[in-house]
Amino acid sequence: MNEVIINEVGPRDGLQSQQVILPPEQRIDLINALFAAGLTNIEVGSFVSPTAVPQMAGTDAVARGISVPVGANVSALIPNRKGYELARRSGVDTVAVVVSATETMNEKNIRMSLAQVMDVAEDIIARGSQEGAKVQAYLAVAFECPFEGKVDPTRVYELGGRLLEAGARELVIADTIGAADPKQVRSLMEWLVGAHGASRLACHFHDTRAMGLANVYAALESGVRRFDAAIGGLGGCPFAPGAKGNVATEDVVMMCEQLGYRTGINLDDLLPIVEAVSEVLGAKVGGRAFSWLKQRAA
Repeated sequence: MNEVIINEVGPRDGLQSQQVILPPEQRIDLINALFAAGLTNIEVGSFVSPTAVPQMAGTDAVARGISVPVGANVSALIPNRKGYELARRSGVDTVAVVVSATETMNEKNIRMSLAQVMDVAEDIIARGSQEGAKVQAYLAVAFECPFEGKVDPTRVYELGGRLLEAGARELVIADTIGAADPKQVRSLMEWLVGAHGASRLACHFHDTRAMGLANVYAALESGVRRFDAAIGGLGGCPFAPGAKGNVATEDVVMMCEQLGYRTGINLDDLLPIVEAVSEVLGAKVGGRAFSWLKQRAA
């Protein structure tokens, strides 16, 4: 398949750790601009406590205020059953549940054990199936945990298999702190693709150790065609020490298009959005190829 689907997570994962808090109106403008640049899959926010993550306050207003093109898909992260209900009432049909692969990360992230988080996730997946909602299951810290260290791949196989068997439409393998290398990625994703098929798998990489793009390439070679990315390389988890920005959308688009894959995203339209985000955040953002891309577009 020559098409690569990029799920833009900048409006959620990209903004949730920023010191500058964008109001819903600015987030709506950002998302609409991303749609105009050709993005068709965008994570618009999360239905979490605004006390815990004030950057995501007003996600319901964002979901209701954006102009979603025909055929496009919006998603939102939810931490629990209440979050699911809030998302559905706001018109969000695709929800993302997060299960961390280690006990400590679950406890630090949402104060629940791994078993409890799996119970909640499987319940939400079942409810989504009954109510016509698409549920994405994220398996966080799938390669390394900031608290427990390296994660045994067999745990990822087991947990991922359970989530898919429960009915998750998509399993997203997340390198939450950017600790993976291409060899690890290829080994893990080849096994998962062989066991479950590529159509229900996606990857989420951070660029902490400058391996984000190489890891995307390794996953591509394994057959994966769905990836999370954030404009300008924004991101970082407030509950995961050491987590840096996501792999940059513009970098992923550039590489995929150069390799002959179709993304449907217009880089010339995307670059001004990165510059606008830099301005509103008061900090320079941009992927590793941003300067070169700007020179090429000039």
